[in-house]
Amino acid sequence: MQFPPDLPREDLERYGLTVGHEVLPDGHEEFAEHPYVKDEFRGFDVDCVPCYAVASATDIRSAVDRTPFHTDYLEGRVEPLADDVRLAKAFLDGVDAYGSDLRTRGFSGYLTELLVLEYGGFQPLLEAAADWSPPVRLDPADHAEASFDDPLVVVDPTDPERDVAAVCSARNVARLVHYARDLLAEPRVDVFEPRDPAPASAEDVRAAVAARGTTPVAVRFAAPDIVDDQLYPQLEKSLDGVEGLLERAGFAPLRSDRFADDTAVLLVECAVAELPVVERHRGPPVGVRDHAEGFFEAYDDDPGVTGPFIDADGHYVVERPRAARTPAALLEAELFDVSLGPHVESALEDGYDLLAGEAVAELANEFGAELAQYLSPRP
Repeated sequence: MQFPPDLPREDLERYGLTVGHEVLPDGHEEFAEHPYVKDEFRGFDVDCVPCYAVASATDIRSAVDRTPFHTDYLEGRVEPLADDVRLAKAFLDGVDAYGSDLRTRGFSGYLTELLVLEYGGFQPLLEAAADWSPPVRLDPADHAEASFDDPLVVVDPTDPERDVAAVCSARNVARLVHYARDLLAEPRVDVFEPRDPAPASAEDVRAAVAARGTTPVAVRFAAPDIVDDQLYPQLEKSLDGVEGLLERAGFAPLRSDRFADDTAVLLVECAVAELPVVERHRGPPVGVRDHAEGFFEAYDDDPGVTGPFIDADGHYVVERPRAARTPAALLEAELFDVSLGPHVESALEDGYDLLAGEAVAELANEFGAELAQYLSPRP
C-alpha cells in the first residue's frame, strides 16, 4: 500500500493498519520496521504492508519502499523463467537456505529471482554456483560503483548502493555451492523437500553425550517477547560472548547453537570437562621494570600461589588457584561479564537454568527437532 511521501510516519502506520484490517478482517498485526496486517487468503499467506510512494529506490524512507521498484524491474523479465524461479526457491528451501529473516540469513525471494535471471534458468544457476569461490560479485544493471564486503554480492539493479545478498551468511552461500554440486552429480527430487528429522528424545541426547564424551553446557531462560529479527541477532551476540568466555578459559568449545520458542537456549559443547586446580598466570617481562615490580610484589607474599618465577622467555609467572574448573561453574560465576544482547541480558536477570552434561537432555521436550539436527549435522 503506497502513501504520499509527505505523510507523517505515525499516520502511515495508522492508515496502513486500518486498510490492512479492512482487507483482511480476521488478520493479526505483526511488526517489522513498522506494523502490518497478516492473514491467510485462499491458502496463501498475505501481508498488507504500507510504504511510501517515493520517486526512486535511492530515496526510500523505509525498507518496504523498495518493493514496488523490485516489482517493476522484474515485470516482463521474470515471467519466461517463472518455473525456474519456483524450482530455485523450492531447492533453497529444501536445503535450509531460503529466507532473508535474521534467523535463517539465507536467500530472499527477490535475490533468488535475480540469480535465476542473471544465469538464465535454474540449471544454469546450479552450474554457475557449483564453481563459485566466494567472494562472488554480480551486478545485473552494471552499476559498478559501490564496494561491498560480503561472501555473495548482488548489486540491486534498482539501487546501486544496496547489496541484495548482504543478509546471506557465508554458511548459506556455501550450502548453495555444496548442494548445486550434489544435485548436478545426482539429480533427484528429495533435495527439493524440506529436511525435517525426527525429534531427538531425551534418551537420544543422553546417549549422544555419553558416546561423544564431551561436556555440553546450556543456558535456558524465558525467550524475550520481541520479533525474531530482533531476537536472533541478540541470541547470536550472546552465544558468541558465552563461547568466547569458555574458549579463553580453556574449555575448548567444539560447536555451539541457539534455539528459541517459549524459552531460549544458548548451547555450547565443550571438549574439556574439567580443568586443573591451578592455572598459569603470565606476568610482564622482568625487564619492564615498573610493571614487573608491581606484578612481583602483588604475588610475592601470597601463600595461595606458586611463584613468582621466571619462564624461558623472561616473564614473571605464577600458578594460582583456578576460580572455576568446569564450564558450568565458569558460566555461573561470569555469565553477566560477557557481551550479551540487551533483551537477553534482561531475561537472564529474571532467572535462568544452567544445564551441563547429560542434563541438557531436558531440552528435548521443547527442542527435540533442533537437537536432532545438531546431533546429526548435514551441510
